[in-house]
Amino acid sequence: MSSFRPERVAEQIHKEVCHLMMHGIKDPRVSSVTITGVKVTRDLSLARIYFSVSDEVNERKDAERGLKSVTPYVRRRLGQVMQLRSIPEIRFAYDSSISYGQKIDDLLRQVQNDLIDDPADS
Repeated sequence: MSSFRPERVAEQIHKEVCHLMMHGIKDPRVSSVTITGVKVTRDLSLARIYFSVSDEVNERKDAERGLKSVTPYVRRRLGQVMQLRSIPEIRFAYDSSISYGQKIDDLLRQVQNDLIDDPADS
């Protein structure tokens, strides 16, 4: 039996966590964090919140520590806002798809520039 409830709950969690990141959380370690998606298990017991940062090398570890420290606050706020019998356990996970896409984009640009610079292939 297919149910859309986990997707609806994930969408609501995404919306609320984004709002908290902009207005409720004052930790400077998470100021550069962007929430990219939320996946909720079918039984609504676990919500995995995916995030990315603008500077992967320098800010990722700080962001992970900051998100770990604000996890209880986020879950408590979700409990106040959402009307669920039990709030899912929150886990933050780094979303590497953006950096991977950027890497592929850079490689494609490099190939395109090499083709433009090498007129012998025409």
